Amino acid sequence: MSVIRTSETRRSQTPAATMTTLASPTLGAADRPIWRVEVAPGAPAGPRHIIDVEQIWVFTTGAADVDLAGQTHSMQAGDTVVVPANAERTITGDPITGFSAIVTAPAGGRAWTLPREGDGIIPPWTA
Repeated sequence: MSVIRTSETRRSQTPAATMTTLASPTLGAADRPIWRVEVAPGAPAGPRHIIDVEQIWVFTTGAADVDLAGQTHSMQAGDTVVVPANAERTITGDPITGFSAIVTAPAGGRAWTLPREGDGIIPPWTA
C-alpha cells in the first residue's frame, strides 16, 4: 500500500492547463496514473493530439468541450468521458468557468501532437 500526501504530489504546467499528479509509477502506483487537470477560465484550448492508451476523464467543476475525432461533446461537472486510444482530441475549457477533471489511464501511454511524428512522449504527469 502506498500513501501519497498532498505535499508529495507533482505539478506540471502547460500553456493550457495545470496537471497535478496524484499517483503514478514514480509516485506510488504501478499500473494506473491518476491526475487532476485544472484549466482556468479563458485559457487556450489544448493542442490537437492523440494518446496511445484509453483515458477516463471525470469532470469535477466547470465545463468543457471535448472534440473527439471531429465530434464535439459538451461536458459539465459530474460528466465522464472515456477517450479511446489513438483518438484525435482537443479539450477546450469553458471561457467563463474553466474546468477541473480527474483523469486516469494505463501507465506508459505516449502522446503526440498532430501530425503524429516520431516516438511521442510520456507526459510527465503520468510518469
